Amino acid sequence: MSSHLGKPKSVSQFFSFVLTCHLFLLIRFIHSSPPENPIKCSSKNNSNCTVTNSLGVFPDRAICKVSNAIYPQAEQELIAAVAMASMNKIKVKVATRYSHSLPKLVCPDESPNGNLLISTMNLNRTLSIDNSTMIMTVESGVLLRDVISKAAKVGLALPASPYWWGLTIGGMISTGAHGSTLWGNGSYVHDYVIGLRIVTPASPEEGYAKVRVLDNNHPDIKAAKLSLGVVGVISQVTLKLQPLFKRSLTIVREDDSDLATRATTFGKEHEFGDITWYPYQRRALYRLDDRVSINTSGNGLSDFTGFRSTLTPALAAETQEAIGDANGKCISARVTTFGLRITGFGYTNDGNLFTGYPIVGYQNRLQASGSCMDSSSDNLITSCAWDPRIRGNFYHQTAVNLPLSKVKNFIEDVQKLRDLVPEAFCGLELGNGILMRYIKGSNVYLGTEEDSIDFDITYYRSKNGSTPRLFQDILEEVEQIAVFKYAGIPHWGKNRNLGFIGAINKYKHAAEFLKVKESYDPTGVFSSKWTNQILGLDQSGVTIIKDGCALEGLCICSEDIHCAPRKGYVCRPGRIYTSARVCADVNRVDTADISITTLEEEEDLGFSDM
Repeated sequence: MSSHLGKPKSVSQFFSFVLTCHLFLLIRFIHSSPPENPIKCSSKNNSNCTVTNSLGVFPDRAICKVSNAIYPQAEQELIAAVAMASMNKIKVKVATRYSHSLPKLVCPDESPNGNLLISTMNLNRTLSIDNSTMIMTVESGVLLRDVISKAAKVGLALPASPYWWGLTIGGMISTGAHGSTLWGNGSYVHDYVIGLRIVTPASPEEGYAKVRVLDNNHPDIKAAKLSLGVVGVISQVTLKLQPLFKRSLTIVREDDSDLATRATTFGKEHEFGDITWYPYQRRALYRLDDRVSINTSGNGLSDFTGFRSTLTPALAAETQEAIGDANGKCISARVTTFGLRITGFGYTNDGNLFTGYPIVGYQNRLQASGSCMDSSSDNLITSCAWDPRIRGNFYHQTAVNLPLSKVKNFIEDVQKLRDLVPEAFCGLELGNGILMRYIKGSNVYLGTEEDSIDFDITYYRSKNGSTPRLFQDILEEVEQIAVFKYAGIPHWGKNRNLGFIGAINKYKHAAEFLKVKESYDPTGVFSSKWTNQILGLDQSGVTIIKDGCALEGLCICSEDIHCAPRKGYVCRPGRIYTSARVCADVNRVDTADISITTLEEEEDLGFSDM
């Protein structure tokens, strides 16, 4: 391996570096083909349909077939749909505009009388917003982008949100979507919800469906906010906002030697702080992000590079992963992260140019972005990077919450693995490393109860489910350390199947949630095999045992056949967590003596902070 993987050492590497830098600049100015509807029907009356997620493939690669899909435009139409399904014992699921939950939460079971999808695409109106009370009511299909922009027009702000604005308010609260803060009400969107209207099945005497109106004084709202869609379909959401405010943020890059300790306190020092960790490079990016006076000069804007339009040919190129080029992945990771840094990760000081930190701007301009979904179609010349129509970025996503008391030990374990096989982590850095966001404990039944950090890891997934990844075993061990050694809680809208093994047992109030579920939907109209499995109601469990099942996290290997023995991948114990069982490449020779440049040395190589 090269002693300085940050520095291009051949003509091909040099041109890769130059091309990457130009692409970062070019995609700032191009339009995009927005994501398509995840529901596809073969007839004009929306029958004979399929539904998928934003990547076009569920974790188990199964096709979800649906008899009919409907697009209600008002609550009364929701009531009629639920009544019909309840009366006829038809299984129902709710689909959002872009279907960003990766597991099969959106897939209804097949039943003798068919199954039904209710799309909230047309439930997209803002119903009221009161500047004096700071209360906003919207339909459940309203996008985060529209919540943010309409609130800002009357001088209000949603204090916490995910960073991607292509999520609906109903989808966000139902799966526990969040931003990053331990301050105030916290980072969960549902902790800013003060009221819901939810349509549930009902008795024949009640017309088979009814609207339940819940506020924060009603105990059932602790189940209805974060419900995984199993208690009914949310019609309306009422939010408590705050006066529009300004933030000032600076991203500082430091050595990761004290990350394990510092991560436990950093979230208490900065209201909107987060950390991006590059384990291979031994670097951590600390986002120092706080409120400032509304009079502070600045009109900064977030347009995160990863959420911008991307040229289709750049996405379709064969990756180093596919050709087994570990060294190339490490070089590309350094070039990619360097390009992000010099362009400010998509932040601009005035909406046009990044001239340096701090970035000062209004909350609505900094809290989220997603410009790749906002343009008119350009015939797929450009798209969001993950768009399945152009075989875009295809990935697994492991997102696990660990209480602050366990964060130090987890990070130290990952660093021990990194020290053994540094290059195994280069693939993570192509996805911009490990994102660490702070979550304040919440009182909803299926939410994180303690102050914690969400570790969000995005990594390569092959288009072919039987193809193992480079360093498959190392990332599997990281995942199992988080989920099992430290009993991490999975993000309900992300993760592979194994991330949900025993998940429901990690919630102290799971029984209370299940009581509300049984009360609201006693016949299981809104339940499915998948939701019953993750809620512990289907004893078959979440794993799928078959040849190669461990390659995609459908199972934990116990036999070589669960990996890819013909390709040299067999089941072995973990390196430092020996209780783990991972698919290891017996033909791989690890080289742990790679020299990592110091921050000072990077200045001479041209990779220093700008």
